[in-house]
Amino acid sequence: MDVNKKIEELKLVPVVVLQDAKDAVPLAKALIAGGLPVAEVTFRTAAAADSIKAISEECPDMLVGAGTVTNLEQAKKAKEAGAKFIVTPGFSKTVTEFAVENNIPVFPGVCTPTEIMMVMEYNLPVVKFFPASQYGGLDTIKALSGPFPSLRFMPTGGVNAGNVKEYLANPKIIACGGSWMVKENLIKEGKFDEITRLTAEAMALVRE
Repeated sequence: MDVNKKIEELKLVPVVVLQDAKDAVPLAKALIAGGLPVAEVTFRTAAAADSIKAISEECPDMLVGAGTVTNLEQAKKAKEAGAKFIVTPGFSKTVTEFAVENNIPVFPGVCTPTEIMMVMEYNLPVVKFFPASQYGGLDTIKALSGPFPSLRFMPTGGVNAGNVKEYLANPKIIACGGSWMVKENLIKEGKFDEITRLTAEAMALVRE
């Protein structure tokens, strides 16, 4: 599978925080039912690796990746669990090199020209722009696109139903990361039907 192409087709990457791995498969099924078979499961909790493994094994149609990967140990756990891609909140040389060496698509987090130049040494086509709204959002992405014309961005942080279409209208943006359709409280309360509804709404919005 061409991960970048699939993410560009879907336009959205849900950023998921799972406190309990038992919620992983129901969440994946809820996203699939809403028309969005992709998830970035963040390493913000101890349940991340088990959650990725469960989704990878039980939901083969799901493009499941690991997010908030901040060190090599997490990157190795993500690979072992079956993550199809890795997303980092900032640039990590060790994580990026591990991903490249193991042919795992990686989206390093950047918000400055210096970080972009560090990433470009690895010939990566896409970076995560994070936290997007706090670092100037679309205006900053447009400015960064000048000196780095070949690079594309996946903004995350402050992206929501109100601004996602504006982001996606820019050809330099491959997709947006967001969590409004997979809010932590909905997962905790088992409101997977609501997650499906919000996901279907989000997909209808980005495809208008």
